[in-house]
Amino acid sequence: MSDLATIALPLPSVRTPGAPPGARDLPAYCGELFGQFTRADQRRWGEVYLRGLLAVPGRKTPARITEQVLGRRAVQQIQQFVNQSPWASAPVRGRLAGQMVRAFRAEAWSVDEVVFAKNGDRSVGVARQYAASQERTVNCQLALATSLVGHAGGVPVNWRLVLPTRWDRDEGLRGQAHLPEQERCRPRWSYVLEALDEMLDEWSLEPLPVLADWRGDGDPDPLLRGLEARGLGYVVQASPHTPVLLPRGRAAVRGAGGTLAELAAHAVRQTERTSVTWHDPVTERMWHSEFLTVPVLLRAERSPEGCPATAPRPRMLLADWPYGRPQPRAYWLTNLPVRRLAEIVLLARLRRFAGEALGRMHDEFGLGDFEGRSFRGWHHHVTLASAALGFDMVRQQADERALSTPHA
Repeated sequence: MSDLATIALPLPSVRTPGAPPGARDLPAYCGELFGQFTRADQRRWGEVYLRGLLAVPGRKTPARITEQVLGRRAVQQIQQFVNQSPWASAPVRGRLAGQMVRAFRAEAWSVDEVVFAKNGDRSVGVARQYAASQERTVNCQLALATSLVGHAGGVPVNWRLVLPTRWDRDEGLRGQAHLPEQERCRPRWSYVLEALDEMLDEWSLEPLPVLADWRGDGDPDPLLRGLEARGLGYVVQASPHTPVLLPRGRAAVRGAGGTLAELAAHAVRQTERTSVTWHDPVTERMWHSEFLTVPVLLRAERSPEGCPATAPRPRMLLADWPYGRPQPRAYWLTNLPVRRLAEIVLLARLRRFAGEALGRMHDEFGLGDFEGRSFRGWHHHVTLASAALGFDMVRQQADERALSTPHA
C-alpha cells in the first residue's frame, strides 16, 4: 500500500487565490479527523475516500474513487475500509464537530429526517415505511441527522439510523448487516436525545437551541420533555392536529381536549397578533408576517424516563399567521422567551440551512452512493460524507476571511 502515500488527483481549485494555506490543506484536515486511527493504512484510506467524495464527478463508487484518486482500481481495499474496518464513527464525528465550531458560528442544532431510497430489502434498516419529510411511504432507510447551523450554512455532524420493527424480528437480516444487539426499533425522540447527549457529554459542545420538524409525529411531548430535562431551548414545528388541552374561559387551566389548530382559533379571538418584520442576512430581503403566541398544554401520555413531570419553563405556541389568511401556515412549540419574537423567528428559519447542506451532500458529496449493507459501513459512509461537506465549509469560510482582510 505504499502508493497511498502520494495521491495524485487534485482537489477542485479554491474559490479565492488568496485563501490561506490551511484552506487547501486536505492532509492536515484528514490528519485531525483520522489521526487517532491505530493503523496507518486506515488513515491513508480515509484520505483517499474523502478526496474521492470531494473531487470525483458523478456517482462516488469505490471503483470510480480509486481509479480517479489512485490511478488504479482498489475496490476490495476501500470497501474493506468503509464496510469492515473497525474504526469508530463517533470520535471522528466529534472531531468534525470541533472543526466546524472553529470554522463558523453555529447558532442552533437542527434535527432532520434523511431518506435513503433503496431498491432491495437487505441493506441495514431498509423497509417500506412512511417518510414524514416526503409525506409518503417509501422503500428506504430513514435516518436522523443533527446539524450545526448558522447564517454561514450548516453541516450534519451526528447521525442515527432509524430501525423499523422488521429488523427486530429477523435474526437473519440482523446477522447479514452485522447489526449490534443493542440496536432495536425505538421512538424517534429516543434517537434524537441519544445523539444530543453524545454531543453534550462526550464531545463537550456548547449547548444550543434545538430545531426540529415534528409534524410527522402525533405526540411531540416526549421529545420536548427530554430537551427540557437537558436544559435545552427549542423551536419545534408541530402538526396542527397535535392534541392539546384547551383553556376554559381566559384561564389556562386544564379543560377540554382539542388540537393546536383549535387552540390558535380560540386564542385569536382574545389575543392580538404581533406584527414582526425581520431581515434575512442571506437573501438581504425584508420579511413580514404576523404571529400569535399563547401558552400551550399538551395532552401528554408518556415522558422519557427521568424527565420532570412539568416543564421547567413555560411552553408556548408560536403560530405564523399572516394577516388575511384564515389559519396559520406554521405552528411552532418553543420554550424560548417570546418577548424576543423576532429572534425566535430567525432561529426557526435556520433549519433551511440544514436542508440545503443535506441536499448538497446528496448532489455533490455522494451521501446516497454507499455500496454496502452493514450497519458499521453505513455509519462510516455518512460520517465521511459529512466530513467532505465540512472541508468545503472550512475552505469557504477561509476564503471569505481572506476577502474581508485588508491587503497592504
